[in-house]
Amino acid sequence: MGDRSAIQWTEATWNPTTGCDRTSPGCDNCYALTLAARLKRMGQPKYQVDGDPTTSGPGFKLTIHDTALDIPLHWRAGRHIFVNSMSDLFHPEVPLEFIAQILDVARRTPQHTYQVLTKRAQRLASVAGDLEWPANVWMGVSIENDRYTFRVRRLAAVPAAVKFVSCEPLLGPLPSLDLDGVDWVIIGGESGSDARPLDLSWVRDVRDKCEATGVHLFVKQLGTAWSLQEGHGRTHGGDIELWPQDLRIRRMPERPVTATA
Repeated sequence: MGDRSAIQWTEATWNPTTGCDRTSPGCDNCYALTLAARLKRMGQPKYQVDGDPTTSGPGFKLTIHDTALDIPLHWRAGRHIFVNSMSDLFHPEVPLEFIAQILDVARRTPQHTYQVLTKRAQRLASVAGDLEWPANVWMGVSIENDRYTFRVRRLAAVPAAVKFVSCEPLLGPLPSLDLDGVDWVIIGGESGSDARPLDLSWVRDVRDKCEATGVHLFVKQLGTAWSLQEGHGRTHGGDIELWPQDLRIRRMPERPVTATA
């Protein structure tokens, strides 16, 4: 995992930790868990430790990789970097000192923009005040249905320069979503053979909230269930040219001109 990424809203991935445990319904069909099992079979050394089968899986135990810490230091050209696409930085087994080390790497590489995403919003909020947040770190929380909109309130405690919400996979309407203090929203349907459906009215409702509050919106994909329903085959629904015109929206916040601590 590294120098280039196919994820539409980032340019590279960096995994100083790998592995995780399911924590809410959005994790049920976790792409990273499936990928970790494949990487284990391929002999990838970072994915050889199995997690608890009730919450994790083959090759997916939370594991710290100190040797990966210096990777962004060797990328001279600035880019957006998704931190821990194969993990969760605020998993309870990630030491606070290690999180601080990751933020220090961000501070030392102001040419990059670091995008951190977590479902562990409670831990994020509890430790945010103990960390120094460089201006080039964007912090986000993942929300899959209305029950988990409380994660946005936890995000409010974080002094990050850019705060964002990822509604992927979006599994239901979000009537309680409050975007006060949020800079960016990502929306995506679920992909894969067991993908749960996405109702476009849920997407449009979030779009309207973003328009009303001036929040940047990035519609990433509409999901496999939508693609099958529309006769486009078993894809992830990411071909923007096939979408309804009013949902073809991909906006991002500005990259910081300077990024100092």
